[in-house]
Amino acid sequence: MEAGTSYPVQYDVDYPDRPLNRLTTFFRIFTVIPIAIVLGVVDGGTSGWSTEAGHQAHWAAIGAGGLLFFGPLLMIVFRQKYPRWWFDWNQELLRFENRVGAYVALLDDRYPSTDEHQSVRLELRYPDAKRDLNRWLPLVKWFLAIPHYIVLVFLVIAALFSVIFAWFAILFTGRYPRGLFDFVVGVGRWANRVGAYAFLLVTDEYPPFSLS
Repeated sequence: MEAGTSYPVQYDVDYPDRPLNRLTTFFRIFTVIPIAIVLGVVDGGTSGWSTEAGHQAHWAAIGAGGLLFFGPLLMIVFRQKYPRWWFDWNQELLRFENRVGAYVALLDDRYPSTDEHQSVRLELRYPDAKRDLNRWLPLVKWFLAIPHYIVLVFLVIAALFSVIFAWFAILFTGRYPRGLFDFVVGVGRWANRVGAYAFLLVTDEYPPFSLS
């Protein structure tokens, strides 16, 4: 992605121009459970327990902290800095979330990988915080994105019905109708751009009202 020629958040899914697995499509709501549990452990916060032996206390944690928001926000506001490893964590976790989402939406019948990109392509442009990001804008981005939230509610509902229709189409024909596929991918693209703007804080460029 060259600066100035495209939005700094790019998302796409390769169209499966082949017969899809009807069996796993039929049982998709069940086959996704194991990887959804893995995603929940990584993305759902932390839990743990502690034990005491004599005067020593031991504490064990399960899970990770999910996507980072307040940390980058504070660093941008007070230090005008976005630590690269925080950016990389957010990008890779978001990619994982999208692979699971694409599997649930029947866009791919390959089981979601925890690290390989597979058919889902998501690229975020790493920002130079001092040059590219306004230090005060992260405080209000979530509010400025409200028009997008409203539109996305209706788009997500439409995408849900599209996935249900595609479920029947795959069972009978083995194919995902291309028009429905492009629409569902477009909704994902829109949602990722809004999330990257309002919550990952990787860009100050307002998301376009567009599926493309």
